[in-house]
Amino acid sequence: MHRRSFIKGASVAAFATLANSAQTPSRDLRIAYGGIGIECSTYSRLRTRMDEFTILRDAELASSERFKFLKRYPVGFMPTLVASAVPGGPVERKTYDTIKAEFLQRLKALMPLDGLYLPMHGAMFVDGMQDAEADWYQAARKLVGPDCLISASYDLHGNISQPIIDTIDMLSAFRTAPHIDREETMLRATDMLLHCLHEKIRPILMWAPVPVLMPGERSSTEWQPGKRLWEQLPALNREPGILDVSMLVGYVWADEPRSTAAVVITGTAPNTQRKLATALARQYWDARTEFQFGTETCTVEECVQRAMDAKTQPAILADSGDNPTGGGNGDQATVLESLLRHKAQNVVFAGITDRPATEACYKAGVGGRVSLSIGATLDPKASQPVKAEAVVKFLLAEANPARREAVVQIEGITLALSAYRRPYHDINDFTRLGLTPKSFKIIVVKSGYLSPELAPIANPSLMALSDGAINQDIVHLPANRYRRPSYPFVADLHFTPTVYGSARNRT
Repeated sequence: MHRRSFIKGASVAAFATLANSAQTPSRDLRIAYGGIGIECSTYSRLRTRMDEFTILRDAELASSERFKFLKRYPVGFMPTLVASAVPGGPVERKTYDTIKAEFLQRLKALMPLDGLYLPMHGAMFVDGMQDAEADWYQAARKLVGPDCLISASYDLHGNISQPIIDTIDMLSAFRTAPHIDREETMLRATDMLLHCLHEKIRPILMWAPVPVLMPGERSSTEWQPGKRLWEQLPALNREPGILDVSMLVGYVWADEPRSTAAVVITGTAPNTQRKLATALARQYWDARTEFQFGTETCTVEECVQRAMDAKTQPAILADSGDNPTGGGNGDQATVLESLLRHKAQNVVFAGITDRPATEACYKAGVGGRVSLSIGATLDPKASQPVKAEAVVKFLLAEANPARREAVVQIEGITLALSAYRRPYHDINDFTRLGLTPKSFKIIVVKSGYLSPELAPIANPSLMALSDGAINQDIVHLPANRYRRPSYPFVADLHFTPTVYGSARNRT
């Protein structure tokens, strides 16, 4: 089965345009979309609450940049809501229940439906749940009924479970880390949905869990073995009877049974799907000892010293354990304390989450001098604050105190402070604060592997194996109660791939 794209003029090479209008699906098809996305570390004491979610609804969702590709389809996709938040601690149950209830209410108003597209992440943890995405899918399935086709798109670091496979009909996951194929992945998920509706196909889902858990910093597709494992998938997608081939790393910082790597294949050829899933699961398992950090790693102290001694610039130092895009708190000042103690010069540090310090800067005004206690405001038990005298250099024009950002000068360090948890991973994150990152000798970011914009300018790139809610020293994470035995936590584990099908396709 070779699927054609239903998007006119699609730019993604994996899809071809329709050969003729006879293949265009009926405009009478009713398809809704909506979902929730967040990555949650169960090693964080923080809770993600309603004020941390950005929720797009109805027309605002339909006109958002993220989903503009849907307008190219010859059939309308009807928006419900999409909720997203910066990765962090588990989602407060009340917050999740409120968002889910609104999603279901909006979904119900659009009934009946032929199809439902769920743009998800896959690593959400909700207080009191072990499989939050499955709960979301099951609630949607109960509402839309057994005949509605459900397609989901996933992050590469999403977790899969049998209840998830049993509830949805098709799935596509990212194939790159850093993630540069978001739109392509969503296109695969929606194109697959349109194809199955047009051809009146009920696809089969098959999956093979692989008991390997790696942080994204050791499983990037930019280097081996990730590069060879994932670059083979597009060709496999062209196999007869195959609609999508996905391979997921899983999310290592969640203590739940579904935390594992997995192969998921959507198609109409069970024998081929089983064969491919078995082979890919075996390849992943056989490569488990090859997964390594793709950049130089060291302790915080060693990284600071190496950055200072570097003969080239800018040296980029990533504070990996407190990275908010992986679930870290973003409020730890451990690296700042080391930089000050070593009297580092010409440093830009972006940034530390500290609302009280940010508010103090706004009260002082640009040019004002202020005594600050920096860091450890979100979780005082996880780290120690740094006391410092600072000069306010820049204040972001923002009326809402909860969204403010400030830049201060502390000795040789230019520091960005934020009232809310956020990453500084793109060049624009710096320039919007009046900062030119390449002009500094040392750039510090709370990150793991560097973003596609920062990686090319790193000279050198250093990753500090710092403490935090997403500590890279995974084998020494606190004791787990629910995670199944997996490598590298169990070094001598034995594994034979087993492929499981969907219950919906066995009935």
